Formats: sequence, C-alpha cells, structure tokens
Amino acid sequence: MNTEAPASSSATDVVTVKAEHLPVYCPGPNSPLWSMHPRVYIELGPTGRAKCPYCGTTYQLDGPAPAGH
Repeated sequence: MNTEAPASSSATDVVTVKAEHLPVYCPGPNSPLWSMHPRVYIELGPTGRAKCPYCGTTYQLDGPAPAGH
C-alpha cells in the first residue's frame, strides 16, 4: 500500500493526486509542522475530488481511479 501523498500548505490548496499516490491521507508526509492535524484518509469517491475535514485542503485525482479503488 502506497501512502505517500503530496504535501499541502493551506486550506485553499488543491492537491492533484496521481493514481500511484492512492490511498490519499492528510496531512501529507512533507507538510509543515504548523499545518499538522490528526491523520485522516481521504476518500475521493466517484468525482475524484474531496476535501480534508480538518484543514479544508482539496484533493483531486489526476485521471481515472485504478481498478479496485
């Protein structure tokens, strides 16, 4: 399971996620200390887009989800 996702920096960010970064979690491994909150996994759903319930960062899947996601 690959759990690396791009870092986010503010609530207005839209982070584009490639299929190889699924599953997505927030905050990402490279997030600055000031933006830390409890780790939550983000379900991108049928639209391929979702927001973190803590910080509001939006995650957008780049292309179709791979089979099984």
